[in-house]
Amino acid sequence: MHYRTLFDTGTYVQRRSALLSDLSARTGGIVLLPGHTESPVNYPDNCYPFRQDSTFLYFFGHDVPDMAGTLDLDSGEVMLWGTDATMDDIIWTGPVPAMAERAERCGAAWGGDATALMAYVGGAASSGRTIHYLPPYRAETRELLTRLTGIAGSDLPRRVSQPLTGAVVTLRSVKTAEEVAEIESALAISHEMYMTAMRTVRPGMTERALCGTLQGIAASAGSGMHSFRTILTVRGETLHNHGHACTMQDGDLLLIDSGAESLRRYASDITRTLPVSGRFGGRQKAIYETVLNAQLAGIARATAGRRFLDAHLAAAQVMVEGLKEAGIMKGNTQDAVAEGAHALFFPHGLGHMMGLDVHDMEHLGEDNAGYAGEVERSRQFGLRGLRLARTLHEGFVLTVEPGVYFIPDLIARWTGERRCADFICYDRLHEWSGFGGIRIEDDVLVTAGGPQVLGRPIPKTVREIEEAMRG
Repeated sequence: MHYRTLFDTGTYVQRRSALLSDLSARTGGIVLLPGHTESPVNYPDNCYPFRQDSTFLYFFGHDVPDMAGTLDLDSGEVMLWGTDATMDDIIWTGPVPAMAERAERCGAAWGGDATALMAYVGGAASSGRTIHYLPPYRAETRELLTRLTGIAGSDLPRRVSQPLTGAVVTLRSVKTAEEVAEIESALAISHEMYMTAMRTVRPGMTERALCGTLQGIAASAGSGMHSFRTILTVRGETLHNHGHACTMQDGDLLLIDSGAESLRRYASDITRTLPVSGRFGGRQKAIYETVLNAQLAGIARATAGRRFLDAHLAAAQVMVEGLKEAGIMKGNTQDAVAEGAHALFFPHGLGHMMGLDVHDMEHLGEDNAGYAGEVERSRQFGLRGLRLARTLHEGFVLTVEPGVYFIPDLIARWTGERRCADFICYDRLHEWSGFGGIRIEDDVLVTAGGPQVLGRPIPKTVREIEEAMRG
């Protein structure tokens, strides 16, 4: 359990000052940022591993449960709220700092315990002051907000503070050097995970056994947690396949999409697709290089001042060209992308923002974090799943992760509808039955000099992967 803030006190003072400066110029009232509570697995004392709310972490830095922070937009007062540990608590936890000390460590004043917080927020609400809060995504947080503000649970979404949401997105979108260093730290764990996978995977091994090995690496470094549930599967056509129930066979492709958390809770998110036998087959190599070329095209366009939507479309065009060479698609490439024909094989977006959350700030609303009012989300299949479309700025960290998948149910539906028949070679698709899926993903920092792939390079080309797997 962390007793100190994750970064130095000045980091949190600076972040809150920026938030206060932005909001106080436009509105008044108080900002309420509740942290998380413990969440039981199957009885009250057996809880899931604790993970703090990322926005509370960003502004107050304490990675422990049962706290809240407030900012008074009129007076500038900043307070941390929470209850001091009792002797009964200390018997189980050992000595812990007093709340006043915790407040001092993040540059705030201690406001008092949970009862005092109730009185403070209730008094502000009863006097007509605006209570600014972010979209709650946990039931416990919704219940707390209702108790504190008196707002009925059904009304909470409608009264979410848009000024606060926009200000938080603006601040958290641009990563400082110390934040980038934390992402690099998480990526160092990912590097060890993937190099271990390449040395370890073999025909006859179960997905579960390999996944457990990789989870052990993440558990022994960083925060001890994954940034999301590991996807490790030879059935890569299922985009979020968490079953880990298959035994890997010669000729299979193994798709691994995983991430770790650094000590300060910043995420990594990497995907590699590996030939279980150690060598790609001819068709596997062709599709793999199509995906890799699409990824490289997307990375090249992840530059400041350019919309990520354009990077997605550029990657899609490269993908169509490769699929035409494989005899799967046909026709004019730009027209095929405009019609969404490629989405039969690439039904998701090119990437997402990343930071304290692996899908950074999506709890604030995907369109707030990834669109920022600049672009209208498409209704077209595939493109409507693009999580990030907005103009990129220096300091953004994002993923670039194209994929090609042969999804039997989707292929059957499109074949029956003859959808986009001018661009898809339906008479050839049966030849690809059981192929699976290929995805490649890296984490990219937008800099003044162009896109920078973060982390120590993890083998990615066909040659690099095959060499790494030969050991």
